[in-house]
Amino acid sequence: MSDFIIVDGDQAMFIPAFGMATVVVQPGEIAGSGPSTIGGTPACIDGDEASVEVPGCNYITAVHTVPGSGTLKIDALAGDQLAQKTTVDGTPVILKGSMFTAVFEVQSPAQQPTPTGPVPDASPKYSGNGNFMNSNVKCKGT
Repeated sequence: MSDFIIVDGDQAMFIPAFGMATVVVQPGEIAGSGPSTIGGTPACIDGDEASVEVPGCNYITAVHTVPGSGTLKIDALAGDQLAQKTTVDGTPVILKGSMFTAVFEVQSPAQQPTPTGPVPDASPKYSGNGNFMNSNVKCKGT
């Protein structure tokens, strides 16, 4: 099935629910490295999803109510987000598709307040989801 091709500068939008954590999400921007362009903007190809990093996002959990912070990243694209036929020099282009798998990597753990002192969140990362907001509305890939 065809869908819009993601290009340099398109936004990765993250959903705030990351398992047991709630993240104050901010959009990330994908950098396209494809030599082919769409309207003068480089197309995004397989591997470009690794360029998305959003540091400094706060989070809490149900028991860790003093916010911590970390970085949002794309962990893996969904099957419908890589073109099967449309490629750039043999590398599949990235399509809008459905939802990618995201990861929130904790840099500063959230804290659970207790009478004897705060207890830090022990989880180093949380899994979630997100999707792309495409600026290209003309070219589709399959």
